[in-house]
Amino acid sequence: MELCVINIVIYDKVMNRVLLIFLSISISFSLSAQHEKVSDIISSIAEELADDESDPEAVSAFIDKLQELNDKPVRINSADEPELSRLFFLTDFQVKALLDYVHSTGRIVSIYEIANIAGFNRELVSMMTPFISLDSEIANHHDSIRIRNSFLSNFSSRYPVSDASAPGSLWKILVRYRFTAGGFSGSLTSEKDGGEKLLSGNPPLPDFLSANLAWTGKGIVRKLIAGDFGARFGMGTNINTGLRTGLSLTQSGYLTGRDEIKPYTSTDENIFFRGVAAQFQIKKTGLSIFCSMNRIDATIDTTDDKTLFIKTFYKSGLHNSLSSAIKKDAVTEYCYGVNISSDFNNISLGLLMSESRFNFPVERINPDPENIYDFRGYKNLAASAYYKALFGKMVLYGELSSNLNGRIAFIQGLIFRPADRLAINILYRNYHPGFTGFHGKGLFSSSSGDNIKGIFGNFTFEAARHLFISGGCDLRYYPWLKYRCSAPSMGVSREIRAKFLPSDKITIETVYNYRMNALNSQETIGIEKQENLTSRSIKGVIRYSPVDNLTIVTRMDYKVTQPGTNTGMLLLQDFNFRFRKVPVSIWFRYCIFKTDNWDSRLYTYENDLLYNFSIPALSGDGNRSYVMLAWEAAKFADVRLKYAYTGLMQNRNYATETKELKVQVRMWF
Repeated sequence: MELCVINIVIYDKVMNRVLLIFLSISISFSLSAQHEKVSDIISSIAEELADDESDPEAVSAFIDKLQELNDKPVRINSADEPELSRLFFLTDFQVKALLDYVHSTGRIVSIYEIANIAGFNRELVSMMTPFISLDSEIANHHDSIRIRNSFLSNFSSRYPVSDASAPGSLWKILVRYRFTAGGFSGSLTSEKDGGEKLLSGNPPLPDFLSANLAWTGKGIVRKLIAGDFGARFGMGTNINTGLRTGLSLTQSGYLTGRDEIKPYTSTDENIFFRGVAAQFQIKKTGLSIFCSMNRIDATIDTTDDKTLFIKTFYKSGLHNSLSSAIKKDAVTEYCYGVNISSDFNNISLGLLMSESRFNFPVERINPDPENIYDFRGYKNLAASAYYKALFGKMVLYGELSSNLNGRIAFIQGLIFRPADRLAINILYRNYHPGFTGFHGKGLFSSSSGDNIKGIFGNFTFEAARHLFISGGCDLRYYPWLKYRCSAPSMGVSREIRAKFLPSDKITIETVYNYRMNALNSQETIGIEKQENLTSRSIKGVIRYSPVDNLTIVTRMDYKVTQPGTNTGMLLLQDFNFRFRKVPVSIWFRYCIFKTDNWDSRLYTYENDLLYNFSIPALSGDGNRSYVMLAWEAAKFADVRLKYAYTGLMQNRNYATETKELKVQVRMWF
């Protein structure tokens, strides 16, 4: 009877929900302070990525970058620009200011010094702390021949089963192994999604298997990679297999880009390269070359004369049914590229040429007008030119890419710092309908990368000693048809964020967000008409750490969408605790939500297994909770266990219940 009364109070009275969450603060669960900072940085952009639903793999790439920095911190006293540039969320101003400060003072002895450097503040230093080291030596131990190994294995499953007819087990299994020895390194990644067979093919192998060997040097030859690798050059419109930067309105990240070729360790099964790559450097001139042959997923069809062609590319990576298994590795892609770049004082220039070829032609048999500009043929050749120039307190940067058909992608940006406490970013981009970059992700591009013109601007301002305000606006125009919109259309996104840090123990943050997109009206009869779908949301977060091993987070979200005036509400409480005498950390969350429909859904980033992420879409009337334990079993191993539960209510009863179980084992030796 008591439980029944509690359920009625929870789900019927909003004010009692608030009281329930605040009363539950008396329960003490949490995690270490450093991991909490990493989680904060990830969650600030991951939820925005999820809300766009444009590129879920970008979340994984973002987490990989931050976890890589967390595992191998940047040595800021090295006075080495490539080393400092690993902090990809810093701007050119900030990297240059750090270099100048280290050169002039000799050494940074405290992280609090950084807040007094021009272009830095307390908030940014707090973001940097988990990812930096005050040691002066550069972080790659070329003098050491000691082999360092790391091993990670994840097991996860969800109940009830969504498809009982899947040929394989319900467990999703991920295995990662990496070793380093001086300048040499290697890695192996294996993944089986839920419903896929553990081993298949001839010889029997996991559904996804990736491996590479790499060597990094300091002379003319800077890097050699054999196996699977990723790359990015310039602004990324032509080649960028990693994160699509500039995704947040109020946290612009590193917009001007950096060139890199790196071993591939992610689990996207189609975007990476498989072959060989090399980077060379002579003084201030760099040369990168790569060649790849990789089998990717696609739907193959035949013409009337029995000629095979590629109908669509299949990007989900799931092969847990007969139809999806047929698409696996159906096409061979041949790709090569050459990039040359050079620095001239404060100006950097770069040229890139790449080509992708397929063993079958791509044909579009769908006669819909929105497909007129879709790629057709055997090969796609793209060339790019990009630059970056630093003039005092201003950075100009840009890129122009073009295909053989004359369709272009153009970016021009400006970063301006009129005062130490104020930074302004402005970016214009124009991605023509029909511009194709199979391995490109340009700044603020759509998931398909083309058919968008837009101008973006944002600012970050330290308004007072403990008060930080940032805001941004993105105006978009789609010159051609797009998914769910059968006419040229426009979109607008605006956001303002205020963060107050009165002490090291408490953080208060408020975010207001507005979005508008034109979509086909669902009630249209005859010729389709468009209507503007708008959403307004406000989020408040209070984070309190009374002691260094306890963090309490309270969050409230409210969202309104139109037409229809649908609303969504979310209240959650996090308790994160690390025991002092035993090597155990506990994460606990209780979240209640109520939304009128799918358009008013809300997202919350969750703490999860290392190198993993969870951003559930919360829609309907229900609750979401989880508990996760981390145990440092030894100096060379740790174990994580997470159990999550989602319950949806209907007529005051649970109509749908979903349970998730995840286990992770990690070792290093």
